Amino acid sequence: VSAGLDLPGRFLFATLTLMTLIAILVFIEEAVYIYRKIPSSKRSIIIWINAAAPVISTTSCIGMWVPRSTMFTDFTAGIFFAIVIHKFLMMMIKECGGQKVLLRRFENGRFTISTGPCCCCCLCLPRVPITRQTLFWLKLGTFQFAVLRPVLIFLSIVLWTNGNYVLNNLSPKGPALWISCFIGALTLFALWAVGIMFRKVRILLKCKNIIPKFALYQFIVILNHLQTTIINIFASQKIIPCAPPLSSRARGSYIAQQLLIMEMFLITVISRVVYRRKYHDLEPPECVAEEPGDEKQTP
Repeated sequence: VSAGLDLPGRFLFATLTLMTLIAILVFIEEAVYIYRKIPSSKRSIIIWINAAAPVISTTSCIGMWVPRSTMFTDFTAGIFFAIVIHKFLMMMIKECGGQKVLLRRFENGRFTISTGPCCCCCLCLPRVPITRQTLFWLKLGTFQFAVLRPVLIFLSIVLWTNGNYVLNNLSPKGPALWISCFIGALTLFALWAVGIMFRKVRILLKCKNIIPKFALYQFIVILNHLQTTIINIFASQKIIPCAPPLSSRARGSYIAQQLLIMEMFLITVISRVVYRRKYHDLEPPECVAEEPGDEKQTP
């Protein structure tokens, strides 16, 4: 790739590569800090979540230098982030003190399931009691994504090596459309489960900086999925013009990767600040007030 670049292009590639290396070093330093300062019950979960932005930045950098590897790098980032979504839900439960303590804190509380991205417009949906069973279904909502998305991506790679899977061929007769729709549905259910949990614990975990953490997580979802999809659609429709020797799709891929490197670099730096803030300990379950609209807890 570098042989076909002019001087500004080489400078851009060098700068983005340096940003990726800095993001990796920032994450390594943060992982060492977490390993030393955070209790072992939360340590691995927080390291996984902090690794999302550097991993996506690294895969984008590899895809930028080696264009033929783009499919594999995108799949790697997709698999990793599927696991991170499940880890984020588990982190919220851990920050509440674990499942048993969470059930005691919200003994008479209810989950509001009319939330995004699936049911934000369905305000008539009933509020669900917080029990072991409902917690199990929320955890299953993210766990299924962490398991099924790697399986579907592996199936896509197998079909691609056989010539049956063409990413830009979205005809009903091809497998790309059906696999993409199925992955999209699984993604929505996983994000819905995280949204339901966040809506319930955001007030309780405000002292744990859960709101900026959730905002960073949402930015990664939007930038890694929605932004990349929009750019790829523009490229496939020739809205992004070709620039020889790069076709429209190749330019779209380059633009998406370069934007992700810069965005994930910023998120990595901000995450280091957010996850290093001093937290206030949660009050005992008997002293915690419920969210407005819920019944008061019984000590």
